[in-house]
Amino acid sequence: MGNPSDRAPLAERVGQLLDRGLPLTIVAAGDPVLRRGTEPYDGQLEPALLARFIEALRVTMRAAPGVGLAAPQVGMPLRIAVIEDPAPVPEEVRLARGRVPQPFRVLVNPSYEPVGAARAGFFEGCLSVPGWQAVVARHAEVRLTGQDEHGRALDEVFTGWPARIVQHETDHLDGVLYLDRAEARSLSSNQAMAERWAQPTPEDAARALGFELP
Repeated sequence: MGNPSDRAPLAERVGQLLDRGLPLTIVAAGDPVLRRGTEPYDGQLEPALLARFIEALRVTMRAAPGVGLAAPQVGMPLRIAVIEDPAPVPEEVRLARGRVPQPFRVLVNPSYEPVGAARAGFFEGCLSVPGWQAVVARHAEVRLTGQDEHGRALDEVFTGWPARIVQHETDHLDGVLYLDRAEARSLSSNQAMAERWAQPTPEDAARALGFELP
């Protein structure tokens, strides 16, 4: 039998979650909420509650810290995510990964599709899989559609690292973790990353660990 709170109206569950204080607890891999997918947002939350929930996602993302956070990662099966990346990285990393600053953004009911066939593989981590990273080959450029928190249409092309972020967060809303798309042989602890694989690209890791890059 499920937890009774799981059967309560979504607005009630969000209110109870926010009443626990900030930052919110981030759900770790193994919790079914990360695998169930989400329901589209169609006004389940009153504007004031939606604003509180979005602010809670922002506070929690920044406190972690991370560059994105999806509603299922705080236990809510709702198709909402937030992203933000100040990109405080060296120039060589910026150039290799296409990592440029991204302002705080709210993604409501997002979906993406590839633009072109190019793919790029880089180490990637997740706040719901703490302590580990792995190489994921993702579309180098995607078209993201959806809405913002005010219901305005979103239709934008993302490239480089921003494209990776929006793919990662949108995947969360479909019950997909980055590990599902990762090169299994690349899985590395954060300690191994710091000691061995801190280079801007994962070519050295691919040779040493025995996996292929796109």
